[in-house]
Amino acid sequence: MPTWTQPRSAPPVALPAIAGTAVIALALPVFLIAGWRVAGWGLAAVLWVGSEGLSWFVQRLRARTGNLAAAGVAGFLMLFRAIAVMVVVFAVVTTNKWLGLSAALTYAAGYTASLGLSLVAYYTGPEAGRASS
Repeated sequence: MPTWTQPRSAPPVALPAIAGTAVIALALPVFLIAGWRVAGWGLAAVLWVGSEGLSWFVQRLRARTGNLAAAGVAGFLMLFRAIAVMVVVFAVVTTNKWLGLSAALTYAAGYTASLGLSLVAYYTGPEAGRASS
């Protein structure tokens, strides 16, 4: 019986990204029906696309090079991705708190969907070194 502490293979990245994108896309009708400013949704969508683009670049970097330096660059870029989103949202909040809040909550909803699906895929996936059955 597998345990939670056993190393596992990396989960696929496409499906969680699609799920997060779907959540961001489904937030647009909510903004329109509620009469909220669409600029908040637009900011969240731009941040999401930029963040996922950087994530795609990092995944390609990891796949093309297997050395330790590439792993360090990939780790730094993934940290930079989160910090860049946070800095943009904080900058917007200082000028318009409701715009920044709506963008932050929309982005957070997409990120939560992506992270949740990644965790489920990781913990239900095969152990490292074993083929999936």
